[in-house]
Amino acid sequence: MAHLPPDAAGSTPDADELAAWLRLLATPGIGRAGARQLLAAFGSPQGVFEASPAARRNCVGPALAEPLETEPANLATMLATLLAWLQADPDRTCIALGDTRFPQALLQTADPPLLLYAQGRHPELLNTPSLAMVGSRNPTPQGAENARAFAEHLGRSGLTIVSGMALGIDGAAHTGALNGKAGTIAVVGTGLDRVYPRAHRELAHRIAEHGLIVSEFALGTEPLAANFPQRNRIIAGLSLGTLVVEAALESGSLITARLALEAGREVFAIPGSIHSPQSRGCHALIKQGAKLVDDVRDVLDELAGQLPPRTARAAHPAAGVAAQVRQHAQVDPLLERMGYEAVDLDQLQARTGWSAAQLNARLFELELEGRVARLPGGRFQRSGRG
Repeated sequence: MAHLPPDAAGSTPDADELAAWLRLLATPGIGRAGARQLLAAFGSPQGVFEASPAARRNCVGPALAEPLETEPANLATMLATLLAWLQADPDRTCIALGDTRFPQALLQTADPPLLLYAQGRHPELLNTPSLAMVGSRNPTPQGAENARAFAEHLGRSGLTIVSGMALGIDGAAHTGALNGKAGTIAVVGTGLDRVYPRAHRELAHRIAEHGLIVSEFALGTEPLAANFPQRNRIIAGLSLGTLVVEAALESGSLITARLALEAGREVFAIPGSIHSPQSRGCHALIKQGAKLVDDVRDVLDELAGQLPPRTARAAHPAAGVAAQVRQHAQVDPLLERMGYEAVDLDQLQARTGWSAAQLNARLFELELEGRVARLPGGRFQRSGRG
């Protein structure tokens, strides 16, 4: 558990406090572990810099203490940029370690962030029962629909959905959660004055309006590859558990799952086709002990002991995603023969005995209904609506 500086009274730090936080975080070589050690000894960032050089050396040693003697050259610019960003929108804030608004779940992790930048109308979501949902940036149509549907139903059951606002599964999870009632948190790997990916600009606005976007990265931080594994520990740490919807064996989602396990949280995985590369990561997690999930109730039952009674009872028995898919599966004979894997026209002809013209006509109708997706290479796959 992290050592905390004195309570920051639940509001954005003032200019002097922010300057001290920025200086501490921008000092070369200190890192989060060194900063926490200093905060435990001196109580606050301001206390760190008010202490004598000798006291700082006794705390962290000469090598780490020496850079603290010199103010970073760009500190004044960083502070002015941050203050202007905060003043431009009342829904923007900074939440420091020790602030009463700081997520309690993150305090139970080995490496909590020291300062969170937040934008959105609902900062209280940081201390609500949450579930992380992660997965492939290039999901199958079924995987994306599973993410959206699971997020919506879990949100209606009272769980805040946490994800990383990436393309693919993350975006589908946020979209589904926005249809639920509990809200959604996006943890991003850039400064909050950047939207990444750009294709999610509209989604980011919706999340800010109905949920929260957070980052530990300073304003101006670009989407560097090293940032995303770092932000994944916050996604996992905010949540009671992590649900992996689709993931290849080399997916960053498996990093999030590992971080969840290290934080003592639950890991869930949705199985898929044994032939799909996007399912192999989930299957590997299941082999390693992750809970196999094919219905929202699997998640809620596993977390029931950690949820408020009202949340634990909230799932309607008829709300199961898998049950809905099974119900639709009996509606159309072509969908029954298609199954859930990607297939081409030749395979469908062999399974149905239909002509190419008949198949193309019916597939076009199913595409318009949103029940079939057309994939590269002339293949087709059922969507969640099918």
